[in-house]
Amino acid sequence: MRKQWIYGGVAVAILAGGTGVAVFASKGDSPKKPDDKKAEVALEFTAGEVVKPSKVSMPELIEFSGPLVAPGTVVVRSKSAGTLLSLAVAEGSRVHVGQALGQVDLEELRYRAAERSASVESARAQLEQAERQYKANQGLADQKFIASTALDTSRAALEAARASLLSAKAQYDTSQVVLRQAALVAPINGVVSKRHALPGEKLAPEQQILSIVDLSKLELAGLVGTHEVSRLKPGMAVNVRIEGVDKPVEARIARIAPAAEPGTRSIGVTLELSNPKEEFRAGQYAVARVELQDDAQRLAVPIAAVGSTSGQDHVWMIEKGALVRRIVTTGRRDQREGRVEVLQGLSADAQVLAARFDNLREGSKAEVVAAKSKDAKVASAVAAPAAN
Repeated sequence: MRKQWIYGGVAVAILAGGTGVAVFASKGDSPKKPDDKKAEVALEFTAGEVVKPSKVSMPELIEFSGPLVAPGTVVVRSKSAGTLLSLAVAEGSRVHVGQALGQVDLEELRYRAAERSASVESARAQLEQAERQYKANQGLADQKFIASTALDTSRAALEAARASLLSAKAQYDTSQVVLRQAALVAPINGVVSKRHALPGEKLAPEQQILSIVDLSKLELAGLVGTHEVSRLKPGMAVNVRIEGVDKPVEARIARIAPAAEPGTRSIGVTLELSNPKEEFRAGQYAVARVELQDDAQRLAVPIAAVGSTSGQDHVWMIEKGALVRRIVTTGRRDQREGRVEVLQGLSADAQVLAARFDNLREGSKAEVVAAKSKDAKVASAVAAPAAN
């Protein structure tokens, strides 16, 4: 029994000592409570990332596009029924005024012309007979051998014969004109753009045979908004960029439509482009740019500084050491210089972020530093530039 008590006492002493050690260790290693309120780190932006709005002139740019067309395009048609015997030109052939383009079987027209020529001769013979008869009746009437009514009848026959001759001549001249027009000759100088018929084909009156285009002058037609067209005038110089051509060419405004297109509120503007060397072709796509000078000085910021959310434009500013998101109203845009006009929302001394950044929060501390240092927590580490 004594041994059991001894062993029990030793065990209690060991347990008590272990407990004391654990409690001591727990008290000695207890961590300090963290600070719940850490000092906020200010975002740092370099001088190149912050700009002030500047006063600049912003020329207005009006653009419209479309295919080039050749106003001097004619279609050679068949003037009568007949067979197309041959064509002397092909697509791309250069032709001159009066040049023979081919042959059409015109035998029917020739026979008709010969028939009307014979009608003219017949009418002329009848007129001569009527004149002789009238002169004879006039002598008899003077001698009182015939009544005056007989002389009047002879005079009417003479006038009818004269009218018949004039009608026959007119019909003959018409057949000559049709015969002459039926010949396939080039009406203008130009280039054959398309053949609509082939040799051996039976032609109908007014059927298309060839298309000829004059490339010395080309036109570009486009639509301009009604709020912009008032600043355009006929004769104004316009820069035109043509598909496949490196350098822009100069054109002139030829005419402006008097009324807007229904439903579009746009007015047609036609440019005239001189093409004496025929470097450009009808159908090439072209973009016209009209630059209108600006006499005013406008408050502007870089285009990259302006973002858009829910249809509203905004910029980020540094104001009193903090980031501020400011809604702005924009106006003109100069894509060439990368500027946008600010109509409302900014003053000339505002500090505006010149680029778009992600992860920005309104109210965050921000400051402008002279240069980035290795140890500084710069804005790019916290606010990464946006993809756009």
